[in-house]
Amino acid sequence: MMRGFSLALILIAFLSSGCEKKITTELHDVHWDRDMCKRCAMVVSDRKHTVQVINPKDGRSYMFDDIGCSILWFKEDKIQWKKEAVFWITDSKSGKWIDAKKAYYTSENVTSMAYGFMAHKTKPNTKNEIINFDEVSKRIIKVGK
Repeated sequence: MMRGFSLALILIAFLSSGCEKKITTELHDVHWDRDMCKRCAMVVSDRKHTVQVINPKDGRSYMFDDIGCSILWFKEDKIQWKKEAVFWITDSKSGKWIDAKKAYYTSENVTSMAYGFMAHKTKPNTKNEIINFDEVSKRIIKVGK
């Protein structure tokens, strides 16, 4: 009897472990013109400046209409997992998703919320200053609008 009970417990544990939801940091589906920016609550519709941040601890996705909103959300809401966060941003030319932490940025651009930073997958040929994600973050926090 005891052996049958132990076997049943092992079988239940084995079967229920297959039901666990896998945590992913891959892009989540975007519902353009319906999803709202987590910080400012504007509808996400501009496919050239959108940011998706994923919490690697639980796989939850957060949408933003501009990189400025995403950076300030971490600061204002005192989010502790910023360094581990997975940041996706749309390339300013193609609109395709790229790793925001590896992107090249130009400033003084017209963007959704007027923070002015555009992301590029490859280093753009421009006379404008080219900066990285950390510098973009510092500048946005400094202005803090």
